[in-house]
Amino acid sequence: MFKNEQNPGMELGLYTLGDHLLPKDNEKQMTEYQRMKDMVEMANLAEETGLDIFGVGESHQAHFVASSPQTILAKIAGVTNKIKLISTSTVLSTLDPVRVYEDFSTLDLLSDGRAEIVAGRGSRYGAYQLFGYDLNDYDELFEEKFELLLQLNGEQPTTWNGKFRPALKNAEIYPKPLNGELPIWRAVGQHFASAIQAGKMGVPMHLAALYGASSIFEKRVTAYRNAAKESGHDPEKLPIAVATMMYIDKDSQTAFKNYYPYLNNTFKQVRGVDFPKDHYKQGNNIKNAIMVGSPQQIVEKILYQYELFGHQRFIVQLDHGNIPHKKVVEMMEMFANKVAPAVRETTKQKR
Repeated sequence: MFKNEQNPGMELGLYTLGDHLLPKDNEKQMTEYQRMKDMVEMANLAEETGLDIFGVGESHQAHFVASSPQTILAKIAGVTNKIKLISTSTVLSTLDPVRVYEDFSTLDLLSDGRAEIVAGRGSRYGAYQLFGYDLNDYDELFEEKFELLLQLNGEQPTTWNGKFRPALKNAEIYPKPLNGELPIWRAVGQHFASAIQAGKMGVPMHLAALYGASSIFEKRVTAYRNAAKESGHDPEKLPIAVATMMYIDKDSQTAFKNYYPYLNNTFKQVRGVDFPKDHYKQGNNIKNAIMVGSPQQIVEKILYQYELFGHQRFIVQLDHGNIPHKKVVEMMEMFANKVAPAVRETTKQKR
């Protein structure tokens, strides 16, 4: 189900969160309409350049336009043919798992079996406030709804009873996915316990590894695999995806000089803080998770993480911080044409 059929070696792709930030300096802010158009163009280009995956994340607050990833992915399904379409991630805690399953089963049929769900709690809390959920139920909400989503994927008719949703009795969900079930990943971010829980449940892990030492994330990977083994699952059969942000330029000096203002712009507008410059400087080190540099540096960083994690999938966001679309396209082409072939060749040999 998670085999890379188009390209041997690691699966590589892009994702977007639909960032719609205020511009820095004298740059122009695009309209929401144009932002949507650019996202679809990115997906088209990702497929044309041979990438394997395109993802759309979910947000329900200022500075983002992707409140309905399923709708955006359905549009993309209509203008692409091969690329896998994933959510990155679906804020399952504030949604009805039945409706989520219906939406993605529909997307799966429309896309000839290319849909996947990455389910998470959400790192921002706009959806909880908007839909009237209590943040005190943050963990309990997700665990209950994720278990229901997995049950819907593996057992129909479904009988189920929980705290946050009306009970189901012999419920059938329509339509069905093309191949009978959907690939469902668990998003893991800052919560170490979430990696352990993913392992216990025997589900694929979608790990956010944005910044800091890559060894930090290795500990989560190890905990995930240990928990899986202890719970009777075969870790070798459980794929791991790594998601991060990236900035590529012709040489490392240019990349490091030009990226910080965009990265900082994201942090200031979304989190209300500056990105620490001392942390940013550590991005020069191959062992640091910040994906910034020349194409060769990016290759080295990805392969260093591969030695640590042994992951099967790597996806990046290039369109953050209000980076001009022209530059995003330029980076996409470098990623697809210079980074991807080298990474695939090395990881193919080690599979």
